[in-house]
Amino acid sequence: MEERPVCTFFSQQKRQNERRAVTMFEQILHEYLQGQSCEAYRVLGAHFTSEYGQQGVRFTVYAPHAQNVFLIGEFSNWNAWQMTRSPMGFWSIFVEGAQESQMYKYRIQTPDGLFDRADPFGFYAEVRPATASRICQLEGFTWTDEQWMAHRGKNYNSPLSIYEVHPGSWRIKDGQKGIARFFTYDELIDTLLPYVKQEGFTHIELLPLTEHPLDASWGYQVSGYYAATSRYGTPKQLMHFVDCCHREGIGVIMDFVPAHFISDNYALSKFDGFYLYESENPDLRESEWGTVFFDFTKPHVVSFLKSAVDFWLTCYHFDGIRYDAVSRLLYVCGQENRGVNEAGVWFLRNTNYAMQQRHPGAMLIAEDSTNFLKVTAPVEYGGLGFDYKWDLGWMNDALDYMMKRPDERPGFSREITFSMSYFYNDIFLLPLSHDEVVHGKRTIIDKIYGSYDEKFPQLRLFWLYMFTHPGKKLNFMGNELAEFKEWDENAGLGWNLLSYPKHSVFHLFVTTLQDFYRNHPALYQNDYHPKGFQWMDLTNVGRCLFAYCRDSLEEPNHEKLYIALNFSARPAIGYFLPVREHGTYTEAFNTDKTDFGGDGHHNPAVLSFRQGGHEGIRVDLPAYAGIVFSRKK
Repeated sequence: MEERPVCTFFSQQKRQNERRAVTMFEQILHEYLQGQSCEAYRVLGAHFTSEYGQQGVRFTVYAPHAQNVFLIGEFSNWNAWQMTRSPMGFWSIFVEGAQESQMYKYRIQTPDGLFDRADPFGFYAEVRPATASRICQLEGFTWTDEQWMAHRGKNYNSPLSIYEVHPGSWRIKDGQKGIARFFTYDELIDTLLPYVKQEGFTHIELLPLTEHPLDASWGYQVSGYYAATSRYGTPKQLMHFVDCCHREGIGVIMDFVPAHFISDNYALSKFDGFYLYESENPDLRESEWGTVFFDFTKPHVVSFLKSAVDFWLTCYHFDGIRYDAVSRLLYVCGQENRGVNEAGVWFLRNTNYAMQQRHPGAMLIAEDSTNFLKVTAPVEYGGLGFDYKWDLGWMNDALDYMMKRPDERPGFSREITFSMSYFYNDIFLLPLSHDEVVHGKRTIIDKIYGSYDEKFPQLRLFWLYMFTHPGKKLNFMGNELAEFKEWDENAGLGWNLLSYPKHSVFHLFVTTLQDFYRNHPALYQNDYHPKGFQWMDLTNVGRCLFAYCRDSLEEPNHEKLYIALNFSARPAIGYFLPVREHGTYTEAFNTDKTDFGGDGHHNPAVLSFRQGGHEGIRVDLPAYAGIVFSRKK
């Protein structure tokens, strides 16, 4: 192998700025090994720099168990250049004249032979199926979102309606296969962004954009935790996409996979000939997806992933991170019967506490299916430090109720009411995600009982229930089209459905409902205050009738909305809806409007009266319909 003399940051430098660089470099590496680093990406990987008056790129990789490490790349005609090892196990080399976008790998010598590895801290990569890392200069992009970044927040008292998107299949280019079918980040600015804004969503949540080899994994089997996938363009094009979203008032959340990584031998698996990122114990290493679990008992693993979260929030200005498969971090291999994964819990608390300090305006969201306590409580109060938790219990119960025949539903009213019995234990977000429309589960509308014609009024009713239930909202792309076909990552959404009347008017219904949600503080202000919600009638659940009040609680926009839902196939004529105050009440929203494909049943303004010691109004509820009433001022 050809050897090349090198200059490293471990050399004694003469100039003061280079001495400062050495100090920062060594400090971050020390913190990395202690599990304390949030910024390991600033020194590990490939970075443009100047050494001995020469311009070039410094490469640094952690491989403490390797017998030797070489750098190979386009700049060396793929000849192997010797790297220098530090006492801490980091290998480094400076390459004069290395250029942006040049490909490279680390050639690692182990007892089992030589293996070429992608850079764990690579910022960019070849388009799959190729696996080399690319030199990438992240600095230099001009952001224009200063006002957005300064004023964004957790949205506890603001509308939050998230559109979950898989960029590779939201739309595809007609007739194209392979990489050519994807819309680029720039093309998504011109297509996805205006659509999301028009439909009334407040945020986009992107399925994982970290580099991954298999399209069918949807990004959940990661090879590069710091590399924005090259499928859709360059890192700076992704920055431009986020910047444009902010300019249009749309937040962007990224899905992140902290539990496991791919087993392919060019990535992290057995990286330096030893189980560097994973456990030595196969019972703790192998996941049910054929991937490899991270071992959080190793401090550098904590630093690796904590720095990755900080990287996406810092360098790409994402407004939130959604942690995938949190249960796999909370319990040993995700199995409660095997006990709490103390190291995984420590990682979550450590990371979330740091991110709350460093990015107070960003949202940290947990996909967690367990009953683990205090998921959204602050770390300093014994919690995990998340801002939101997906309410998968609400999702499962509500969809199960909608699958039932109307004559069965009276026996399952708890599936509608139970969510409010635990709602204030955590800060919940209501999800109808990609997981609910794949793998034979059927789409949301297809789950609902009934014929084609019967499904649509029930779907409108279900959406009204979701948007008037406390908690922020998330819907996967295609839900708003009333898709009957399960999501397929190899095909675009069924946009042709909008040429069918029932789907077209449902699409209008969704847009109108989102506008109603954003314009009524009772539906989002004090969402998580117990006084913001009250059941008004649970005496008619045997008739599949439910009524509750949403109260914004605060001036100057204090309002109360009364929601009445009829999940029965029969109309409820003369239904007595309890209200809190005497006055005249009018419909504020009605799922049965003809504009939405309904029959147009409408209640005129009605004066409340007392009956059985309760103030209320007498109204008619059509079958499979929901109506929102408000008091005239």
